Amino acid sequence: MKDDNSYIKRIIGFIAVSLIGVLILNALVVPALTKAQTKAKTKETNYSFFLNQVDEGRVSQVKIENDEIRFEVVDEEGHSQLYTTYKMDDPDLVSRLHEHGEIIFNESFQENSLLVNFLVSWVLPIVILIVLWNLLFKGMAKHIGGNAMAFGKSNAKIYVKAQTGKTFDDVAGQDEAKEALEEIVDFLHNPSKYADIGADLPKGALLVGPPGTGKTLLAQAVAGEAEVPFFSISGSEFVEMFVGMGAAKVRDLFSQANEKAPCIVFIDEIDTIGKKRDGNLGGNDEREQTLNQLLTEMDGFDGKKGVVILAATNRPESLDPALLRPGRFDRRIPAELPDLAGREAILKVHAKKVKTEEDIDYNAIARATAGASGAELANIINEAALRAVRNGRNLVNQSDLEESVEVVIAGYQRKNAVISQKEKEIIAYHEIGHALVAAKQKDAAPVHKITIIPRTSGALGYTMQVDEGEKFLLTKEEALARIATLTGGRSAEELIFNSCTSGASNDIEQATKLARAMVTRYGMSDSFDMIALETITNQYLGGDASLACSPETAARIDDEVNSIVRTSHEKAIQILRDNIDKLHELAHFLLEKETITGEEFMDILNKETEPAV
Repeated sequence: MKDDNSYIKRIIGFIAVSLIGVLILNALVVPALTKAQTKAKTKETNYSFFLNQVDEGRVSQVKIENDEIRFEVVDEEGHSQLYTTYKMDDPDLVSRLHEHGEIIFNESFQENSLLVNFLVSWVLPIVILIVLWNLLFKGMAKHIGGNAMAFGKSNAKIYVKAQTGKTFDDVAGQDEAKEALEEIVDFLHNPSKYADIGADLPKGALLVGPPGTGKTLLAQAVAGEAEVPFFSISGSEFVEMFVGMGAAKVRDLFSQANEKAPCIVFIDEIDTIGKKRDGNLGGNDEREQTLNQLLTEMDGFDGKKGVVILAATNRPESLDPALLRPGRFDRRIPAELPDLAGREAILKVHAKKVKTEEDIDYNAIARATAGASGAELANIINEAALRAVRNGRNLVNQSDLEESVEVVIAGYQRKNAVISQKEKEIIAYHEIGHALVAAKQKDAAPVHKITIIPRTSGALGYTMQVDEGEKFLLTKEEALARIATLTGGRSAEELIFNSCTSGASNDIEQATKLARAMVTRYGMSDSFDMIALETITNQYLGGDASLACSPETAARIDDEVNSIVRTSHEKAIQILRDNIDKLHELAHFLLEKETITGEEFMDILNKETEPAV
């Protein structure tokens, strides 16, 4: 009833605005247009021509105005023409005109028919106003994210099993998350089993994790497994330009969910509306109203009906505590980056969609992609398929997958890049420096590949290291070995060319970051022991770090970081000095081949140097 009254009010408003617009058009615009049209059809002439036409009886209409005379002349064939001439001081003019009784004297010219005047004065303005009105509301609807006549309506997408087409078989590498969600699926299948014992299912489950780990896919898989309707909406869709519209959308969403229970409501990026309320008067009132309405709705619906709220976010630390208390989003399900077995399983799931050769080693690809998300692994499979097509093959082979890993990590090869021989030599020694330092340390990962082919990411070359197995802990010895490996490229430049280049900028950045983490977060410093000197925010979005110490302590941290990097740098230089012959041999071999494998590198390194004759 409220919507009907609002609609009637809008119709009445439109009629009133239309009438006012038509009156304004008839009072100002139409007369001006008519006058302009008449003036365009009128010819100027002299006064004697006017008198001659009067005497000859050809003048049908005359209008005498302040400073001019307008008259209409009809020729022998019946064609009419309007004329205008200057008004003269002629006292006999009126008598002369009256002598010709057929002349219409001093009246307005009827230039159009009544029907034409009605269409121009009334119908045409109303049509124009209707078109403008529709354009106005379409523009408003575009900006507010919905139909202009349906403010406050939820635009959540509703799916059923046939539309989502996802089950737990489509989700790999998230075994713990699937196990936690299976209880929700069982409740939606058999709600009476839980109702008999008096148990309520948790109303909300929060999926947290880095981007690309499959949070949305998990929610769709739950709906597919439970075979219930699936409402999907993004948190940003609740944010409106009008105050109160976001709260109205929340009410409408839960109203639809209750009607279709049992069902699943999935809110993606819930941190958009669920941020902590700081109490500032200048805050976003619309966002806070939307959050308050969401909290109220979650308290209001019955947990036994089978309405389950799933939400996903990359920033759980920014959510309001009231949203996370028991009775709302009281179950937190992590969707972390997959481990080695998880990555292998994800690769196999996505590889089902493409045609591959039978001897694909997915474990080798999984070991080379430590830290990759499910979305990145899917992209690797797709890049491999694209490469196979570019090379004229209809099956994806192992080399396609290995190259696609490098494409995702470092970008495409820059085949047309022109690099001088001198710079190629520097790059070769730089990369062999990394590899040689890594190979001579027992705590470093084995070398998998070395290349000096430029990539679109800006890298002029790189050394890829791949661990034999999955590692979840980083020891102090491994951290120091990694820093020494990172300094190996610059060390080779200094040792061979007695100079240094800008090519080590990324190495320096990574080495400094790791050394600082050892001091401030890992407790691997002799000066500070087990003290946390740095806090991490947005752990799933890059992990921004901020120091939590005094300026004096920050200066000591800088000294400690400098000491760790300097010691590792000196260690790398000493390793290269002790193996200078191998450094030259491997660098020349890399210059010749441009790309060498870890096996080729180790064969040359382990081969006994032949004595000089």
